[in-house]
Amino acid sequence: MAKILWKATKKQIQKSNLLNYERFIKNNFNYIPKYQYNKLLEWTIRNPSKFWNSIWDYSEVIGDKRNKTLLNKNLFKSKFLVNSKLNFAENLLKKKNNDKAITFISENGFRCEKSWSEIYNSSSKIINFLLKNKVKIKDRVASYLPNIIETVECFLATSSLGAIWSSCSPDFGINGVIERFSQINPKILIIVDRYYYNGKEINVLSRLPKILNEIKSIKSVIVINYPGKKPLNLKKNLKVNQFRLVDILKNKPSKIFFKKFDFEHELAILFSSGTTGKPKCICHRAGGVLLQHLKEHLLHCEIKPNDNVFYFTTCGWMMWNWLISVLSTNASIVLFDGFPMFKKKDLLFDIAEKEKITLFGVSAKYIDTLNNFNINVKSKYKLKKLRTICSTGSPLSGNNYDYVYKKIKSNVHLASISGGTDIVSCFVLGNIYQPVIKGHIQNSGLGMDVDVFNNEGKPIKNEKGELVCKNAFPSMPIKFWNDKNYKKYKKTYFKKFKGIWHHGDFAEKKNNNNFIIYGRSDATLNPGGVRIGTAEIYSVLENFKEIFESIVIGQSWDNDVRIVLFVVLEKSSILSKQLKEKIKLQIKKLASPRHVPSKIIQVKDIPKTKNGKLVELSVKNIIEGKDIKNLQALLNPSVLNNFKNLDELKY
Repeated sequence: MAKILWKATKKQIQKSNLLNYERFIKNNFNYIPKYQYNKLLEWTIRNPSKFWNSIWDYSEVIGDKRNKTLLNKNLFKSKFLVNSKLNFAENLLKKKNNDKAITFISENGFRCEKSWSEIYNSSSKIINFLLKNKVKIKDRVASYLPNIIETVECFLATSSLGAIWSSCSPDFGINGVIERFSQINPKILIIVDRYYYNGKEINVLSRLPKILNEIKSIKSVIVINYPGKKPLNLKKNLKVNQFRLVDILKNKPSKIFFKKFDFEHELAILFSSGTTGKPKCICHRAGGVLLQHLKEHLLHCEIKPNDNVFYFTTCGWMMWNWLISVLSTNASIVLFDGFPMFKKKDLLFDIAEKEKITLFGVSAKYIDTLNNFNINVKSKYKLKKLRTICSTGSPLSGNNYDYVYKKIKSNVHLASISGGTDIVSCFVLGNIYQPVIKGHIQNSGLGMDVDVFNNEGKPIKNEKGELVCKNAFPSMPIKFWNDKNYKKYKKTYFKKFKGIWHHGDFAEKKNNNNFIIYGRSDATLNPGGVRIGTAEIYSVLENFKEIFESIVIGQSWDNDVRIVLFVVLEKSSILSKQLKEKIKLQIKKLASPRHVPSKIIQVKDIPKTKNGKLVELSVKNIIEGKDIKNLQALLNPSVLNNFKNLDELKY
């Protein structure tokens, strides 16, 4: 039976943005409010032109709007608000007063903040520098920076000019950066001199000569020194011009002229993880990203002016873009850089308390780690201002839903959200009208006709299948960079189901339109021809105090597939025969006999992406003797060596 963990009060709903929006479309689009999320969702799907127009108007987007919408049976060719014009940066810099706009905190406790007027003035100085260095519309500006205020200012300056932003966080090694940026030929590179992680200083400037040697398009380099630290010396004898941001910011500010660009104009190039091959360069449009983010921030996350919004992310993850767009709601954002448990397991909650965070966003893996350490946040922090906790990156298990309400805060809206770099937003996420049910994501995003298909392309409910989106939406990518005739684009999203966006997630849709995400489709297990989501096994394993981490894969064996479970144990635990039997018994009892692993093997560590996601496919490939196409996408690629030629997998 579904377990309700949280439900908004009548007072919360009465004060909600979502209810206010229903009243808005009643007055402007003759919509009769039902105050039921599924009814509103249905209207937004049936009336795409009215809906996306309403988001522009309700959010008070600055720009010139045209109401024309062109839908196409090839979804990616559909156009919204045709010939509308806007400037993305202008919409993030609506406020120009001395209120707090952005706060930065490093792992070592260094803190600084800037007001809206300070952000505006710094952005104007960077704009003038870019213009002097002949940055034009659609030129690429590459960022190799941590999650600091200066990164946001450089992004705002770049997008204000109609140039295209692209970012890698400094935890990407040299090869990973070169593999990404060399595909897009940037004119400007902005690089940090060093960064810090878990107390260790990592020099980034030392990587610059090799980057410049491999990417000949770079004409100028801006160097930013890490906040609170003395600058490192610049590299000598480089064939490009080097400038320090601190010197650029000594110039006088000026009024920014925000030229308005087409709704379809390129905003940013994001990169796929690259775990299955060369990273795809996913190009996103300014208008679509702005509208989608405003919809999610205002109507799904209930962000209000002067809120303080925090998301633990790096600049190499799409959640950074999502976080920065919060500025368009006139809310303040809080940036953190470093190890989230440096010197104290609850470091981020210490920040949440001190900074009066209203929305606290983290990965599902972070919540799982807190749960494994049995951190009782509630006993130490009151978190009075905290209204919403968002979790993304991977499925959030039912046990971790319980943990949030028992150990973090009982009166909070826990919104598990899921989408991806592909759409730089969400397919499924939270809303204030519906209750939070253990293990479930509340619903589809407004305007998104999200469903689950079986292999025959038929919609199914209460069964596992493929997550799809059946209609067009503005934050679909414009294109993949250097992808002639949309060949890779169409293969990635539209090959499996004709005319339907296939996202590659293994999921289930419930009768109430809640969703459960079981993991990536390419990582699903298939013993005896029956598809099984890995998340169902992870959910059971979270009950074992002996297990710190785990990863499960399907190994091709004897003309079938057998399930292999790898576990990292707590220091005091031993993988005894009794523990193995206990694990198998619980999986059989709580999942099914088909979920029971044939092998349980102890390992020292689990390979992950730089965003903390498990890489089941890489482990599967390594144990089957296949090449791993992109080790640069992994946080700890050397760990894969522990999975090679294991004797236990030879019988």
